Order: sequence, then structure tokens, then C-alpha cells
Amino acid sequence: MDSPESMGDQLVLYVGQHESKRALPVSDELFRHAQDCGYDMLSTPITTPHFQTRVLNLLTSYGQAISESRTESSSQPLPLVPALDHLDTTLTPSDTISQVVAFTSPWIDLGSPDPVIAHLSRQVFNLEIAYAAFCGVVTVVVPGPRLAHGHKGFSQFARAIKEALLVGGYIQLHVLLPMDGSVHSEDEDIAHLARFARPEFASQSIAHSQSPDPFSGWDAWNVIRSVCRYHSRLSVALDLPRRLPSSALQSRWYSEPLRLLNIPSSSFLVNARGSFVLSKPHQLFIYRCMRLRSSPWLLLADVGPIPGVNNPDLIMDYPGPLSPALAADAPSPRSSMSPSPTPAEASQMSKNSGKKSRNDPTPHLSYIRYLQRNQPARSMIERFGGGFQDYLQSPLQPLTDNLESITYEVFEKDPIKYAWYERAIASALRDWTHEGRSTSSEDGAVVIAVVGSGRGPLVTRALYASEATGVPVKVYAIEKNPNAYVLLRRHNIQTWGERVTIVKTDMRAWKGPTLPDGSFGKVDVLVSELLGSFADNELSPECLDGVQHVLNPDHGISIPASYTAHFTPIATPRLYADLLQRSHQADPNAFEIPWVVMFQQMDYLSVELSAAEAPSSNGIKANQQKLDSLVPNVKTAWEFSHPLAPTILAQSSLRRGGSAIGGGGGFTGGDGANEHNARFCKFTFPIQDQGVCHGLGGYFETVLYNGSEGKVELSTNPVTMDDKSKDMISWFPIFFPIKTPLQVPADSELEISMWRQTDDRKVWYEWLIESFISVNGRRVRLGISDLHSSRTSGCLM
Repeated sequence: MDSPESMGDQLVLYVGQHESKRALPVSDELFRHAQDCGYDMLSTPITTPHFQTRVLNLLTSYGQAISESRTESSSQPLPLVPALDHLDTTLTPSDTISQVVAFTSPWIDLGSPDPVIAHLSRQVFNLEIAYAAFCGVVTVVVPGPRLAHGHKGFSQFARAIKEALLVGGYIQLHVLLPMDGSVHSEDEDIAHLARFARPEFASQSIAHSQSPDPFSGWDAWNVIRSVCRYHSRLSVALDLPRRLPSSALQSRWYSEPLRLLNIPSSSFLVNARGSFVLSKPHQLFIYRCMRLRSSPWLLLADVGPIPGVNNPDLIMDYPGPLSPALAADAPSPRSSMSPSPTPAEASQMSKNSGKKSRNDPTPHLSYIRYLQRNQPARSMIERFGGGFQDYLQSPLQPLTDNLESITYEVFEKDPIKYAWYERAIASALRDWTHEGRSTSSEDGAVVIAVVGSGRGPLVTRALYASEATGVPVKVYAIEKNPNAYVLLRRHNIQTWGERVTIVKTDMRAWKGPTLPDGSFGKVDVLVSELLGSFADNELSPECLDGVQHVLNPDHGISIPASYTAHFTPIATPRLYADLLQRSHQADPNAFEIPWVVMFQQMDYLSVELSAAEAPSSNGIKANQQKLDSLVPNVKTAWEFSHPLAPTILAQSSLRRGGSAIGGGGGFTGGDGANEHNARFCKFTFPIQDQGVCHGLGGYFETVLYNGSEGKVELSTNPVTMDDKSKDMISWFPIFFPIKTPLQVPADSELEISMWRQTDDRKVWYEWLIESFISVNGRRVRLGISDLHSSRTSGCLM
């Protein structure tokens, strides 16, 4: 099956039925019957109870042999599991095998501290994987390691998974783990191999905890995928509990490669009408996962057998989709969070069971389809970014490359950016009039130059602003791209009524408006859109420095007036796996490039309580409020302002050319003429929960204009973007990766150093991440990344 894709504004959701004790083999007939009921796939065990009995008999025989050998002082070889027989499995190659989700045996213990149990389990596991691959199975679910063993069993389990990826060369392996880290009791299966571990080894397992570590499931997964080197065929199958864990842990799981969500019947609630529903947190998590570029499939576990298998007439009474009233949420969250149905729910289920059987043979599935049809509408950014999520793109180099028309067109689709630019220009024009400033033109018109005008959207907005304010303007469009110049000329004739003077040149070489006497005049308002994802990564500072000589030194205005770069540490396994593959195949410098990317499947490692939230006197309410109001901890790296102080430009001019009065040259090569645009910062980020740092997420904010009417600002900073420029789509964030992920425990710190470097010919970034923890009052370094540098792929000036 392919991953679900969007259909209009609706997302397709694949839903399967899973029976942990499936009685019937999944034949083609059974699968077609399940499809008639509305399921997209079925699960099946790879082997039968007959095979389990054979293995247990083998283990028993081995134990007896060991007992006898002790008296005879002889050793026994480890038991060998014979090859599968036809009674050991009902799985067989078929036309519908790609729609089957195969489960490996849940009764084996790959991470057992008892070497005999671990040896038997690995043999069973490899036999099942090999046979599933032979049958053509695509998707295999592997029950995760027993969390009761603690960290001791994770490495053994991970080693077995790595081997299985070699045994089944085309199989997608999904490791099933509890979302909340819960430790299940061995009583669920009295024939589980873990129960047969010898006493001297069984004592090494931790006792069942009443308060298990919620992150233990994620911790196990982190070991598995790290040992397997972020393998592309290795994913997570997540078991959703009746009560979801904290928002922080939900976000951590969301950042992982989720391919299956397993929803057991015990996770469903019963509302006042006796319908099975999911809690609001469950709905929100599922909706969020449905927005993923490759959204996970859903498995409804143990919600009852497929209806109509023994009574085909049963499914004929199915009335159709649920109504909103029937699907209304359960009214009482307090009474619906116990592991099993409350007495009230059990009573409601009993009263309605007959009715449901007659009216809807698949009530759980009907509810999931109801959620699919009634999912929230996608936001502007989600609609625009479809297909771009977590897709790595090299940053633009507009100074050295002539952009294609399609690139300009993407920018121009932004519903916010150009409207905000128009507001900024209009505000500047109104201030100009109210303050009675003189202009740089002979007829009193305000001279506006749009530098780097592209296909002309800012030129259009400047003309609109003039019309809206009644302030006359003279507009110049400066563009070096010869292809865009052709289109600007056409716009001037067909759209702008020859009101614009178009100049084809690099803005830094432009001498200013040509006056009647042949001299060059000045510009009153300099408008540009040279910002990149990190604000300065497309050389806006260098470009505006180079064109500042045309700006009126007395009252000239730059739009934008200033901009700041921001960053925060993030976990993004998907992007790291992508870069790891690239570095091994085509691009050895993949980890030295700051990539432009629309983040989706990621998690912020450092968060803080939103400043807008007030503390509550109610403890429970305050805790929930805290979870709902956590925002990423984003630091401001540096700032650039325009126009630049004339003294700084004068010193830069002195340094250019290597004159003696200009000093001894730059620190990184060249004369140091551009060193005033170099930057350095260092910040410490507190880490609340354990995780893995894969790099930094970078953003920017800009003040287009700050006048009497207030600031006009744009932002991609996740903390401020909704307040300053909600739904802006022109810029995706930037990602600074690290080659070796850093493990960070709870209550630790990440210290991040960032440089903006230049040698007068190019600009590049360097970044370094260190992790620390306090032990007995001493700050101990846990790890340090490489000093990454994008000098090789730096932006040419």
C-alpha cells in the first residue's frame, strides 16, 4: 500500500483490523469480506500456536537434558529450532499479501538476560522474518523489547532488529512500543518465554513499577534506531493507551518515523448514546499525525471479529456513516481514564450492545471514518506546503544565480508578505508627509528604489501605497537578472503605465537616479526583499551595504529597517536519516550545509512556559495549563540594521584593497572589508526531558518599518510568527545539522556557539554544540559535536 495522500482538503486514512488471537487464517476471501466492512488491511500472526508449542517442548527437553547432564558432568549444546512446517504457519503467498500486516510472535523475548531464552527467541524471530519475506509480506510489526528488563535488554533487541533488516531485504519493520512506557504483566501470556528464564537471570529484570518511566518506551526506540543507523525500513508502531502521556512525550513520538498507530479497544470511551469514541487528546494526536507527509496507518486492535464471517447477513443492516450526535465525545473525562471500562460505561455498553450489533457491526471503525471526514481544515501554510514538509532544499544564491520564474512565482503567492510591505511603504509615506520632509526629486515626489525587484511585486505594492496615501512617488526597479528584466519591461508597459524606471544592473553597481544634467541623485526610500531563512544567509547585509551610497544620508529610509536571526536545538530523526543517506551516497558534505526546510516531523528540545500564561492556584489545572502553554526556547543570534552608520562603511572602504591604514587584513582571509558583517554568539539552552539533538532550527524576524503608526513586522520565529505575520509562507526555516547526534539526558544543558564568517568573497556559517550536566554542583561535559562549517558551500558575494 502506498502512503495516504491528500484528496482536496481531506486526507485519506488507511485503517486495519488487528486481532491479537486471530482464529481464522487471512485468506483472500476473508480479506475481501473485511474490505466490504470498510477495512483497508488485516493483521495476521506469522506462526501458529502449534509452532509455539513446539518451541516450548524444545525448551522443556533442553531443561531436562541440562538437569541430567549435571549428574553426568557433561555439557549440552544450545537448543536449535527446526525449520517451519506447514502446521506452524497459515501465512501463504497471495494476491492480497501486500494488504496484510504480519506480526512476529509476541511470546518471544529477544532481549532476555537468560542466554538460552534469547537464543531461542532470535531463532524464532529470524525464521518468521525469512518466511514472511518469502511470502511477499511488505509490513511486519515486531512487539518491542520488554521494558521490565530495563536498558540491559535494549541492545540485544536492537542487534536482532539489525540482523532482521538483512534477512528480509524488502520488508518494512515496525517496532510496536507503548506510548506511555507502561510495563505489561507477564500474566497476559502464561507461555511467554520470559516466564521460563532461569532464576539467576530472571532476577536481573526490574520489578513491575507502579510508576514506570514514561520515556522508557522512547528510550528503547532510541537505542534500536541508533544501533540500526536510522535505517529507512525501520519505523515505529505506537500503542495508544487509554490516557495519553504528557504533551512533551507526545511531541517526541510525533518527531519519530511513525508508520502505525495501534488503538486497542480499551482506549475507546463510551459516550452518553452508547457509542464508542476517543478522547479529545486522542483525536488531536491522530489529526496531527494525519498531517504528516507520510501519515501512519491505524490498526483497531481487539475491537471484535470481522462481522458477518459466520453470519453474512449481519453486515447488511449497517446504516451508514455516524452522525455527529452519535460520535459526540464522552462527557466525563474523569470517569473515562481507567484502564478498563468503568461500571457506568459497562452498564451503557450492556444496554446498547444488542442495538449496536443490529445497527452497526463495526462501531469503532465507523467512528474512525467519522474522524476522517470531520478533520479540521488545513491551515494556509499546510495547504501551500503540501509536499514540501521535511524536504531539504539548498539555500538560494541570488547574487550568483539568476532565479527561474517559477521561484519568483512561489514567493509571490504569499498572502501576507507583500501586503505587509505595502503597509510599511504606506506608513513611511504618511510619516514623510506629516513630518514635512524634503524629497530627493525636483518635483517633490518621494523617490523609491526597489532593489532586487525580481518580477516586480514590490514595485506594484509601492504604486498601490502611493495611490492609497495620495503621496506622489518616483519608482525605480533595479534588477540584475536579464530574464526578469524582460518581464519588468513588459509590466511597465502593460500594467504600470510607464511610471517606473527600470535599470538592469547589480544594485551595488547602480549609481542612483540619473538627473537631467547627467549627474546622479539620491533615493528617499530603499525597498528590498533580500532576506533568507536565517535573515542574512542570502547576503542582505552585504547587498544593502553596497547600495547604501544611493540612499539620502539625511532622511533616507530602508525597508526593511532591521532583522534578527534566531535558533533553537531540535530533534529531527527524519531529516538526520535523509542526510545520513546523502552523505554515504552523493554528498559527503551534506552535514556541512544549512538546509532550507519546512519542518514538520520534529521536536523542540528546549521549551519554556509561555510568558502570557498566568499561574493557577489549582494544582491539576495549573499542570494542564503548563503543558498547553509550553513554547520553544528560541534565542536571538544577532541583528543587522539599515542604513548602516557612515563611519562603519568608511572603515570598510579603507580596509578594501589592503592599504596600510586599513589594518593588517581580515581574520579569515581577504582584507577584512566585510568583517563588520561577521557575527558570533553563544547561548545555553536548558533541556527538560531526555532526547537526541540532531541540529538547530533557524528562523528570523524583521522590522520592515517603525514609524508613528507602530511597527510593521514579519516573523518565521515559531514563538512570534502568529502575532506578527500569521500565515506567511514565503520563507521556510533553516536547518543546521550535526554529523553525530548528541544524547541529552533530562535536566541537562546544551551550549551552542554560532559564527557568521566572511573572507570578503563569500559568507558562511560555523556551529558547535556541547552538552553539559550538573553533578554534585560541578558542570560536567557529556559530549561535543564537530565544528561544522558551510565554507565550502558558502554564499558568494
